Amino acid sequence: MRYSLHHLAHDERGMSLVFVSVGFMALLSATTLAIDVGMFMNARSQAQNAADAGALSGAVALVYNNFTDRSAGGPAVQSAVNTARANSVNGQVVSVGPADVTFPNDPAGQPTRVAVQVFRTIARSNPVPTLMGTFFGVRTVDIAASATAEASPANAETCVKPFTIPDKWTETQTGPWDPTDTFDLVDKKGKPLANPDIYIPADQPGYTGYNADRDRGLALVLKANNATNVSPSFYNPWDLPGSTGASDYRDNIANCNTAIIPIGSPMTAEPGNMVGPTKQGTEDLIAKDPNAYWDTSCNCVKGSAFGTSPRVAVIPLYDPAFYETGKQNGRDADLKIANYIGFFIEEMQGNEVVGRITPVGGVLAGNAGPAPAGAFPKIVRLVQ
Repeated sequence: MRYSLHHLAHDERGMSLVFVSVGFMALLSATTLAIDVGMFMNARSQAQNAADAGALSGAVALVYNNFTDRSAGGPAVQSAVNTARANSVNGQVVSVGPADVTFPNDPAGQPTRVAVQVFRTIARSNPVPTLMGTFFGVRTVDIAASATAEASPANAETCVKPFTIPDKWTETQTGPWDPTDTFDLVDKKGKPLANPDIYIPADQPGYTGYNADRDRGLALVLKANNATNVSPSFYNPWDLPGSTGASDYRDNIANCNTAIIPIGSPMTAEPGNMVGPTKQGTEDLIAKDPNAYWDTSCNCVKGSAFGTSPRVAVIPLYDPAFYETGKQNGRDADLKIANYIGFFIEEMQGNEVVGRITPVGGVLAGNAGPAPAGAFPKIVRLVQ
């Protein structure tokens, strides 16, 4: 009996089962870590993609649809929500509604931002289920993400067209302003007017120039300026960097010149009116997207074969006060870029370019200085 007890006390049979059991628990824990944590990280990444896409879409809608409509049914909120919902997390749509879209101010205090939050949580009745965590009593986890995009002023443009019109001003002579007015600071004898027209640049409070929301759809008929009159209807030809002559001028209308040109840059005037090359280049441009047209019901381009029709031209606006008080003739005329507008070219009427003002994207050039607060073109980017 004593021998049997002694033998049993030193019997190591069955110890392997203990080690296997302990090892199995460690393996199960490692499997949980590898499978569930990896799945959670992937879900978190997918949720972030949904939030990013929603914020960017909302900012794009601010620029191209309506910058001031921040209502629950407005284009910015609806675009943000619908785009975020188009992205799934582990095969299920995220929870996001109008209340999850907000519009915080940027550091300068301007309402240029769109923030979006997306959820897969217990509170929203759509948590992410675990695979191995159920063995440890963890059946679901909460996943959420947020992102902020900004529709901020641009300080430069590319694909710029080689003709320019004056920026908008406050008309005091025959107000209110309309496309047939002329900018006047002095009378015919060169004496200052008692009530001159007023132009305030885009980098100053009270900017008087074109605005993408207010002036969207405004029709302009542009014709060559054969005098020195400053009128919204008269365009002045100019040479883009590296371009001279009628052939380059026509090509820069029909195609995209990729030079990046900051707001505030001087423009070298073409001394001729360039009527022929303007007509030819514009007709070439229209032929690239012949079915595009301006729809007055939405104040937007319809029927285009492109995401953005090539007929949406970027036209520089020159500073009318700088021109009026400086040299107005020849290649060294005082033309300076005050801003840009988007301009959908509808047609040619004889030698006149007919079109509508429309929002347009821009460029943020690192060496161009700060963007004017009143810049017409906007850039859209993620900031958080």
